[in-house]
Amino acid sequence: MENQELAAVFERIAALLEIKGEVVYKYLAYRRAAESLRSLSEDIQIVAQEGRLKEIPGVGKAIADKIEELLQTGELQFLRKLEEEVPPSLLDILEIPDVGPKKAALFWHEAGITTIEELAVAAKAGKLRDLPGIGEKSEQKLIEGIEALSRRTKRMLLGTARPIALHWLDWVKAQEGVDKAEIAGSVRRWKETIGDLDLVAASDVPERIMQAFVNHPEVVRVVGHGKSKSSVELKTGLRIQLWIQPNNSFGSLWQYASGSQAHNVRLREYAQRQGLSLSEHGLQAEDGTLLNCSTEELVYQQIGLPWIPPELREDRGEIQAAVSRNLPDLIQLSDLKADLHTHSDWSDGHASIEEMANAAIQKGLKILAVTDHSHGMAIANGLSIEELRAQKREINDVQQKLGEKIRLLQGIELEIRSDGELDYPDEVLADLDIVVASLHTSLRQPREVITQRLVKAIRNPNVDIIAHPSGRLLPNREGADLDWEVVLKAAQEAGVALEIDSHPSRLDLNEIYARRAAEMGIPISIDSDAHASDQFDVLIYGVGIARRAWIEAGQAINTWSYDRLMDWLSNRK
Repeated sequence: MENQELAAVFERIAALLEIKGEVVYKYLAYRRAAESLRSLSEDIQIVAQEGRLKEIPGVGKAIADKIEELLQTGELQFLRKLEEEVPPSLLDILEIPDVGPKKAALFWHEAGITTIEELAVAAKAGKLRDLPGIGEKSEQKLIEGIEALSRRTKRMLLGTARPIALHWLDWVKAQEGVDKAEIAGSVRRWKETIGDLDLVAASDVPERIMQAFVNHPEVVRVVGHGKSKSSVELKTGLRIQLWIQPNNSFGSLWQYASGSQAHNVRLREYAQRQGLSLSEHGLQAEDGTLLNCSTEELVYQQIGLPWIPPELREDRGEIQAAVSRNLPDLIQLSDLKADLHTHSDWSDGHASIEEMANAAIQKGLKILAVTDHSHGMAIANGLSIEELRAQKREINDVQQKLGEKIRLLQGIELEIRSDGELDYPDEVLADLDIVVASLHTSLRQPREVITQRLVKAIRNPNVDIIAHPSGRLLPNREGADLDWEVVLKAAQEAGVALEIDSHPSRLDLNEIYARRAAEMGIPISIDSDAHASDQFDVLIYGVGIARRAWIEAGQAINTWSYDRLMDWLSNRK
């Protein structure tokens, strides 16, 4: 079993224990272990073999023993017994809006209901309204929630969610009485997929704004309507929460609504040690005095910490780093000088080299690598060796025309074939300024086969960057089953850069392996993979993932000067 599979097992245990009615610390322990496993950059098999399981945050002896059992047998007797006690189908009921473990347990114990289908039938027949705490209105709300679940969208890509969030942010800002408004939640933290949207605003007349919000023509259902928070569902199934506080509490609200939950729990624990209670309203001292925080900086300052960037707020050591004043100086979009993976109309791009270069100049870039596909990607109109040489002449012509506005490099996105061979011979690769190698086909090869296939490319001295290393496409195509410890070690030894492909459907490397790579001293390349002149805008998403990976500017080769970059490329060869 792999890290993500183990995390899913422990999430399942936590949910079942909560429905069963176990004490809170028990199910939270499993949830914490699941989060740690999901964030772990090392292969759990190696960690277990080296006897380091209990070094993982949240993993004590009991959970370490369960991990060992899962790794050795693929099963867990504890979970099997738990599923005999608590029907697993109750987990599906938790997906219904506003249904938590206590309600799921109520339906089970009081009405014998264990599936969504049974719940829907009972609700429509009016058989739930007499249950404790339900009533006719709650029963109708359940029916609406089940209907909403059937049309609710799955998690959407960050690149889809962010423009929607910006659209709604503009609407909030335009409302009379709004002093300021911002995006919060997982969009602000630049998570690669998004469940719902969170917006925060400062105003002294929240009722008027909330009324306009719940009555917006795009709203199909009002999930909750209050003075300081309302939640609505759009026709697409997407949910949006709007939070409002007065100006003097806006900072604490923004911090609270931005999350993550794990970060906020850890921050509250730290605040409590300072004798303070933290909420969206502010910080309350032991004598009951409320310390208002108009900015996020004040929230962290009041409890003795520097401001923590939202991308780091995942309870992955950021509070400890803040305590020791060792937070990273995170990379910013303005730090990028180069885009080293782009396409033109020589292969499957939609713009000429000159058009791509001019678009890059408009974005403030100083270096552009033209890396069209090699001939093995026939579906992408990959270049033959002869076409590659002809392309070089065009690049030289465009360079002469543009002068010092930008430096153009000729490269290639080199296909790593299914047998591990590369598309061009070494003597052709040696003549290129930069070589970006990637996997596109046979991604379902066995782990050992595809890992060695990638490692072989990494060890070729002509290969400079491995593009979108796993080959995944969000949300539906999983990446290759790579042995990441082997891949990262090979990249470290060869000095090859690993790419964060900025396209929202890739964001590959993901934040976990990007952080691990940077910690190992492996160079990172943040590229657009642009196929048109208007696609350089996606670089902001790659930078967002890099920031979530704790990456500083100097760790990304795209931030280097032309001379430093060319020295690195020359020394590699």
